[in-house]
Amino acid sequence: MTAIPASADDFEEHVESTALPGQQSTKHFPPSERANAFTEMMSPRKPKSPKSTPSTTDAPTKHTIFAGRDGLAAYTTDPASFPPSRVVYYNDNFVVINDLFPKAAVHLLVLPRDPKKNVIRPQEAFDDPIFLRECQEEEKKVRAIAASELRRRFGKHSATERPRLAALKSDDPPDELPPGRDWEREIMSGTHANPSMNHLHIHVLSKDMVGESMKKRNHYLSFTTRFLIGMDQYPLDPGDERRHYGHFPEDMLCWRCGRNFGNKMARLREHLEEEFEEWRRE
Repeated sequence: MTAIPASADDFEEHVESTALPGQQSTKHFPPSERANAFTEMMSPRKPKSPKSTPSTTDAPTKHTIFAGRDGLAAYTTDPASFPPSRVVYYNDNFVVINDLFPKAAVHLLVLPRDPKKNVIRPQEAFDDPIFLRECQEEEKKVRAIAASELRRRFGKHSATERPRLAALKSDDPPDELPPGRDWEREIMSGTHANPSMNHLHIHVLSKDMVGESMKKRNHYLSFTTRFLIGMDQYPLDPGDERRHYGHFPEDMLCWRCGRNFGNKMARLREHLEEEFEEWRRE
C-alpha cells in the first residue's frame, strides 16, 4: 500500500466559504453571558448530503470574505456576527466554536485571536512558553465544557452515571453527590501536525469518532495517531518528528478495541457506530 502523506484534510473543497464577519457589535463578553449557547449548539443534527454544507450551517457561515482555508479568521475577527449555534463563547484572547465539519459527537475548536501567533504553525507558535500556557489554560476550560455536554447528552444512557442521576432525582438528595462517570476522560484535544486550515486552532472533541463528517481515512488517522499533538506534549523537542510529520501509518485501528480495519473506511464506520453504543452505556 502506498503511504499517504499526512494531512488532516478537514477542509471540504466544495464549500466555498466558512464564515462571515458582519456588522454587529464586537463587544467581548465572557462565557458566563452565553451560558445556554452550548446546549443550543449541540442539539441533534440532521445528516447532510455529501455535496452540501451541514443543514445547521447558519447564514453568516455560508458567506464570507474570509473564504476557504482562511475561513477561521472570520470568527476571530468578528465573533459577534455569529449565532450561538456557531460561536460558543469568546473573550479578548480566544474564540470557541462548534466545528463546521464535526468528526465526533462533540467537536469544538479553540481559536487564539493573537494575529501574530495564530498564523504560525502550532509547532513553532507553542515554542513561546507564555502563549503556550495561555492556550493550555483555555483548552482546559473548553475540555470541561465538552465533558459537561457529554454528560448532558449521554449521561442517562451510562451505567456509571446512574447512581448520580438517582441521587439528583431523589426526594432527599445527599449533601455530596456520587461522582458519576468521569466524562472528561472521554475527551481528547490537541492540534494537527499538518493543519488543513491556515489559522491556528485546537481541537477539543469526544473520543467516539462518529461525527457526521468522519468520512475519509485521513480524517480518522488525524485524530487516532501521533498526528494529533496533545497540548500537554508541547513544546516539542527540536528533533521531534512531529515538527515535520511525514506519512500516516497504513492501517486504521479502532480507538476503543484496537481492531485493524486496514484501509476499509466503510467497515470502520459501521464498527464505530457499534462501539459508540457500547461506549455511551459504560
